[in-house]
Amino acid sequence: MMTFRQHLSTALAFCVLSAAPLSGQAQQSELLPLPLDEVRMFTEALDRIRMAYVEEIDDKTLLENAIRGMLSGLDPHSAYMAGQEYDALQETTSGEFGGLGIEVGRENGYIKVISPIDDTPADRAGIEAGDLIIQIDNKPLRELTPEEAANMMRGEPGTEVTVTIAREGMEPFELTVVREVIAITSVRSRLLEPGYVYVRIAQFRLNTGEELEDELREKYEEHGELKGVVLDLRNNPGGVLQASVRVVDAFIEEGSIVSTKGRLEGNDRTFSASLSTIAPDVPLVVLVNNGSASASEIVAGALQDHGRAVVMGTQSFGKGSVQTVLQLDDARAIKLTTSLYYTPSGRSIQAQGITPDIIVDDAFVTRRSRSISQYNEADLPGRLANGNGEETVDSDEEMAEALISAEQVLVTDYPLNEALNVLKGVNAFKPAARSTTGSFAQRDAL
Repeated sequence: MMTFRQHLSTALAFCVLSAAPLSGQAQQSELLPLPLDEVRMFTEALDRIRMAYVEEIDDKTLLENAIRGMLSGLDPHSAYMAGQEYDALQETTSGEFGGLGIEVGRENGYIKVISPIDDTPADRAGIEAGDLIIQIDNKPLRELTPEEAANMMRGEPGTEVTVTIAREGMEPFELTVVREVIAITSVRSRLLEPGYVYVRIAQFRLNTGEELEDELREKYEEHGELKGVVLDLRNNPGGVLQASVRVVDAFIEEGSIVSTKGRLEGNDRTFSASLSTIAPDVPLVVLVNNGSASASEIVAGALQDHGRAVVMGTQSFGKGSVQTVLQLDDARAIKLTTSLYYTPSGRSIQAQGITPDIIVDDAFVTRRSRSISQYNEADLPGRLANGNGEETVDSDEEMAEALISAEQVLVTDYPLNEALNVLKGVNAFKPAARSTTGSFAQRDAL
């Protein structure tokens, strides 16, 4: 009777001899034969683990662990997913799942927070992009994959999980966070000042591009011609590639947006702008930081290369690879890095990131209060009337009221304040650049 090792060796040898293409996409080149010596060593190691490990372990678990090991050794984003892990990926793409609300990667064996998702338990607890999670419920995580760590943080809404955080310049500390149903709001917007719109994209989902277009149309209908848009991609971990393409397409009328290149023929693709652009002329500033990754970098890089936007903030994360989910059966799949993406100018941002046009670090800034001895011409008794027939300005009251909105932005979000100033500068020095030809109302009527 054949032993387990003999059965496995026979099966692997058959794979070596057949060397058939994995799929229709791979038929352009034959697979290289497996090295026989390494196959024998693998089966020997597997057999010894089965026989000598301190506890009995089933063959299915060993083989699944072998697959996990193969993928985890490739890059931080390739992974094996089974059962709940696969379901979790589907939930994240659809936009609703139970957990803390963070996107994670791997760094030096630890779990690194790429970014917390807006208005989630992780965000409210103070978890920040760049934090290292070194323990979950007192279990060290150095040898876990990001997917395994994410699975540990998921769970029933209302249950607690304790994470130990290592942050630069601080001693490790614990945070106890209550899980919630994470329903991601992909796009939200608000008016900063008359004519200036703030748009925040938290994550790129299937319908993000459509949501962005709806938000812009709504703001135009409510407030008339737009003087400028701040597109905030800070701490946006990325998501669906096609969604990022549609976001860029909302702001440019022609040209390449992104291209992907891989080993297989079907992975070499170029995505270009269409005629459905709705805001080609509105001045645009894009905010990025170290938590801006993947699809966020596609958007920032494309708009930067086309000269369509001023990119501000700090260096982005640098994830320039594309993952494809290859389903093995109904409950298992592998997430495999299959290609790299390139901006319109042909640059890869892999492990480099997007360098902003204007570097703006996070800072806490307040305006200096007005000196009690400071006064203007309008404050003087017996002053002359304004020659233009306009009313004088009450500098103490009216000016203070006019600055309330700007003061709030400055104190709470310095980079956003600087982005708003850039847009004001564009309008101050190039007023003729703004035209109603790009208005949503007129373009929709064409």
